Amino acid sequence: MELLNLYQNNYLIVFVFLCLGVLLPVVALFMGKLLRPYKPLESKYTTYESGIEPFHDSRVQFNVRYYIFALMFVIFDVETVFLYPWAVAYEKLGIFALIEMLIFVVMLLIGLIYAWKKKVLKWI
Repeated sequence: MELLNLYQNNYLIVFVFLCLGVLLPVVALFMGKLLRPYKPLESKYTTYESGIEPFHDSRVQFNVRYYIFALMFVIFDVETVFLYPWAVAYEKLGIFALIEMLIFVVMLLIGLIYAWKKKVLKWI
């Protein structure tokens, strides 16, 4: 019976956090709507609030290389984060972890060389 109560308490805690996770944003948004100043002006519904009338389309087309370059940076940046815990716990992990990390770094280097050969890293 005690194990059943412990099991139900775990679900009760999850339910309380689920309710709080839904209730807090709803209350915050409602309070923000209730307390904010409401002064509708036609100029606030234009594209810019700087006072200057828009004179052409606000959408600007960027070269896709900028996005690919940023994506490559994020990928390699996130992958190097995995190196830190390994370096901290290296003495406890042993030679097997060293081999795994070498395989990981070689895979990263293969990806970097591939991107370099495809001229993805060439800035325009």
